[in-house]
Amino acid sequence: MTDRADRLRRAAGPALVVVLVSIGLGLLDASGQAFWQGLVINLGIFTILTLALNLTSGFTGVFSLGQIGFMALGAYASAILTLHLPEKQAYLPNLPEWLAGIHLDQEVNGVPTGFLLATIVAAIAVAAVAWLVGRVLMRLSGHFVAVATLGFLVIVRVVLFNADTFTRGSRTFSNVTPYTNLWWTWLWVLATIYVVWRIKRSAYGREMFVQRDDRLAAQAIGLRVMDPRLIAFVVGAFLSSIAGSLYAHFITSFSPTVFYFDLTFRVITMLVIGGMGSVSGSILGAMLIVGVAEALRRVEDATLLYGLSQIVLALIFIVVIIVRREGLLGQREVPLDRLFARRRARSQAPQSEAPQSE
Repeated sequence: MTDRADRLRRAAGPALVVVLVSIGLGLLDASGQAFWQGLVINLGIFTILTLALNLTSGFTGVFSLGQIGFMALGAYASAILTLHLPEKQAYLPNLPEWLAGIHLDQEVNGVPTGFLLATIVAAIAVAAVAWLVGRVLMRLSGHFVAVATLGFLVIVRVVLFNADTFTRGSRTFSNVTPYTNLWWTWLWVLATIYVVWRIKRSAYGREMFVQRDDRLAAQAIGLRVMDPRLIAFVVGAFLSSIAGSLYAHFITSFSPTVFYFDLTFRVITMLVIGGMGSVSGSILGAMLIVGVAEALRRVEDATLLYGLSQIVLALIFIVVIIVRREGLLGQREVPLDRLFARRRARSQAPQSEAPQSE
């Protein structure tokens, strides 16, 4: 009976979060406030990106600068798959026949199942690319892997600019169906949190942290180094592709210039401020940076000091690196289940402190 009560207590915290998020999304959706809805969707997309980068870099210590490249591939792949046939024939007339006839825009009872399928197919394809790239790059460490992943980002950018048949090159890829909404975004956010949390608590997660802290010691006791790194890299690419699909079907028009250093720096800032290795820290960092960036954007519009947001975010990044290198939470997590444990302990305290008869 006690074990069952403990399991229920541990599940109560996450269940409470899901209920609160659902209520908040329902109220926001019913309010019709387009600005706040867009801001919360943007927050959800950046939360997925930060969690994906945390899995790749925070858990393993392999600092990757190429995560936005996977986001870009996912955005273009899902956009091509869901593009309606008239637009596809007009904008991408030279597509191969096997791809030109695909249009995943089906709906079942109002649910865009085609969008879901396109997102998953694009993520699987991007994960396959990450597996091929990761088998080489994950053998590197330190600044070597950072430079190599940055090279991957540059390669993706060049390919997107020159693959006119698939991406329209430097021209804007437009007329993407706006499937992304509050519910789709935060359904993927909750799924991402669950996956990353489970990986952290798994045997692979423990191997990731051990080889991150001391690679030679991990090898000396027989722990694997390559496999945990590769798993983190591939799963991180899969999640980044999902974020790219949501982003593409949210802004509906984009070009390769969107997926470059600006997004890379912003996601890294979110991760470093929240805490590398902490799932809760990734969420906290995304919330802080999205909020600060939006506030600074309004200051820019009022003062015409454009570029102020990038300067302030860079200063915040530098200060955190100098003052608190581990971030706000470090590797710690927000222990929601302990809230119920403390309540239970307080209720049992009078019984335990009652005087016992001799």
